[in-house]
Order: sequence, then C-alpha cells, then structure tokens
Amino acid sequence: MLRVQISEALKSSMKAKEKRATSTLRLILAAMKDRDIAARGKGGDDEISDDEILGMLQKMIKQRHESIEFYKQGGRLDLAKEEAEEIEIIERFLPKRLDEKETTDAISAVIDELGAANIKDMGRTMAALKQSYAGRMDFSKVSTIVKQRLGGV
Repeated sequence: MLRVQISEALKSSMKAKEKRATSTLRLILAAMKDRDIAARGKGGDDEISDDEILGMLQKMIKQRHESIEFYKQGGRLDLAKEEAEEIEIIERFLPKRLDEKETTDAISAVIDELGAANIKDMGRTMAALKQSYAGRMDFSKVSTIVKQRLGGV
C-alpha cells in the first residue's frame, strides 16, 4: 500500500516537474529496493512490509535532521534548507504522530494489557508498542518513558 503511494507520488512529481520531490522519492524507492534485495537474501519475502518501510522513512528523517545540524554548524543554510524540504516530502507518507498525552496513554494501555511490572518486561512492552504504533511515536523518547514506568530509572 505504502509502496504504491510512493510510486504514484513519484509519477505526479515528475509530471509536475518538481525536482526536489522527484529526487527524494527516487531515493526512497531505491532504499526500498535495497531492503527488498537484502530481505530476499535472508530468505524473507520479495518485498519489505509497510512497517519496515515506515521504519526506513523514520530513519531517513532522522539522518536528515542530523545533516541539518551539521550544515547549520558549517554555515551552509542552503543545504540545511534542502534537507528540511526532503523531510517534508518524506513525512507525507508517515501516519499522524501521537501527541504527548496520546503517547503516554498508549504506553499505559500496553503496560496494563501485558501486565508489565518491572524492567524485565521492557523488551516485551517496546515490541508491542512498535507493532501497534509504528511510525506514530518517537521510540527513543518512548523507551525512556517505559523505563521510568517500569522502575528502571
């Protein structure tokens, strides 16, 4: 589903002659193809799942945020602007992010559902959250919250 959306967006951007969108979408499709090939090599399916695509997109956004910081430090605001434009294009394919309250409510619900009681349950809790909320949460922040809730801090 997500793969089709990205392909359609590429066609639209090419017709509209949007250079930045076209190059960014080609980059996304190339990264998907690389992961498809890697998955086949490991005996997996021919194509990666939508959840894996979401994870890949989040990683691409994180890389661009890091690049923006380096470009700003180096005084290259033009390149930082280009990276920010790419982030906007990639974010079109991500589901709506949960706000802080929705995130804490979701964490509480999963902890209650699993009966998680201590830090030993953190792995199960994080796995359940990633399965249910892929692309909708910042899991680096979520892991800190889960650790606090389970008494690991």
